[in-house]
Amino acid sequence: MKIIRITLSLLIAFILGGCATNPKKISSSYVSPLKYYSYDCDQIAMEMDYVSQRTTELYNSLQKEASADAVQMGVGLVLFWPTLFMLEGGDGQEATEYARLKGEYEALRKAAIENKCNLSLLPPSPDQLIKEKEEIAKEERKSGRSRR
Repeated sequence: MKIIRITLSLLIAFILGGCATNPKKISSSYVSPLKYYSYDCDQIAMEMDYVSQRTTELYNSLQKEASADAVQMGVGLVLFWPTLFMLEGGDGQEATEYARLKGEYEALRKAAIENKCNLSLLPPSPDQLIKEKEEIAKEERKSGRSRR
């Protein structure tokens, strides 16, 4: 009985380790703001815009991957456990880039503050863009249900 519990525990740990992390749980990597101190406000704004857009793209991609892994996990646990071995496994380069870009945005924001840039004129943060897209999607789902 003890061997079965140990084997089952190891199997569950192995399977859960293969799932992609929800991007909301990925923290930012540290990036030194010194990299951007020579930038003027326009350069900072352009770089922030690029970082925000790319971070949002990666967030969407990572979210799809995490959702697909969650569905596969649910199907595997309920219907056919051998499918769990086909989980793609963990976080890859996209998750690493996502964490770095979140750090880049923070470094750019610090450089903007140091350069006394007008923060209200700067592009929205990746978190703001993601939140706005999620709210739009939520509203679309609500309006789709109310029409039925």
